[in-house]
Amino acid sequence: MKKGKAVILFMVTIIGMLLFCVYIFLWTKEEVLEAKSGEVCMEPELKKIALTFDDGPHPFYTEQLLDGLKERGVVATFFVTGEHANLHPDIITRMQEEGHLIGNHTYSHIQLRRDNRQKFVEELQLTSRVIKEITGEDTLYVRPPYGSWDKSLEKELNMIPVLWTVDPLDWCSEDVGCIVRRVTDKVEENDIILMHDYFAPSVTAALQIVDTLTAQGYVFVTVEEIILE
Repeated sequence: MKKGKAVILFMVTIIGMLLFCVYIFLWTKEEVLEAKSGEVCMEPELKKIALTFDDGPHPFYTEQLLDGLKERGVVATFFVTGEHANLHPDIITRMQEEGHLIGNHTYSHIQLRRDNRQKFVEELQLTSRVIKEITGEDTLYVRPPYGSWDKSLEKELNMIPVLWTVDPLDWCSEDVGCIVRRVTDKVEENDIILMHDYFAPSVTAALQIVDTLTAQGYVFVTVEEIILE
């Protein structure tokens, strides 16, 4: 009788140990799966860059560019002249509706010099009014032609100047491949790329740049996201 109880006790102990081992195995497997699942769900850090265009809008090339950007789901920043905005308000409206940022590039592409500061200011103010009449919004960002700027104007006009970190000199080249390489060979995260939507090669190159850099993991944002980070 005692021998039978001992056997039963031994069997119960063995079964208990087996059940405990199964529990430990299943618990460990679940932890590993959760860890792997967490690794898979982690999103890679986005590499942001901003594509900017000066001098427009052009009645054909800007529309072509907007079509390409829309097809790719990409936003850009357009620094428009008041003169061209006045001529093509429908394109300005389209820029706004499709999520692009619109900035000021003076009225007639005037370069700031020591002897024309007041005229420069007046052109910025006029262009801001033109843009607001079309979009209903104030213009905060300015791309001074040729990069000529007076820091005191930031407070006077309540505007933020936006220069650039990559300049492929697209305005003086018809070689699309060369323009593309001048950007893709040197671009880095948080760069601001200067281009123009007033020339056919520039527009073609810009869309190729978007495709190339998107494939490399870059995400295109407006300059606001770069500046305010």
